[in-house]
Amino acid sequence: MQKKLTITIDEKVYEGLHARIGRGKIGKFIEGLVRPYVIKENLGLAYKQMSKDVGREKEALGWAEATFGDSYNEAW
Repeated sequence: MQKKLTITIDEKVYEGLHARIGRGKIGKFIEGLVRPYVIKENLGLAYKQMSKDVGREKEALGWAEATFGDSYNEAW
C-alpha cells in the first residue's frame, strides 16, 4: 500500500528534480534514496534485485573495468 507525503524543499531543488528526474518519477526516486535508511531488507535479496537492472549493471561493469586499469598501473 502506498501513502502520500507532502514535503517542502528549496525551489531550485524542486526545479532540478523536475528537470533531471521528470514529472511523475520523483516519488520513486526519493523512495529509492531513503529506503535503505528506514527499512532493513535482506542484503542478498537487494543485490539480486539490483543485478536485474541491465542498465545499472552495464554502467557498473564499465566503471569497474575503467578503474581496474588505473589501479593496475599504480606503483607498489
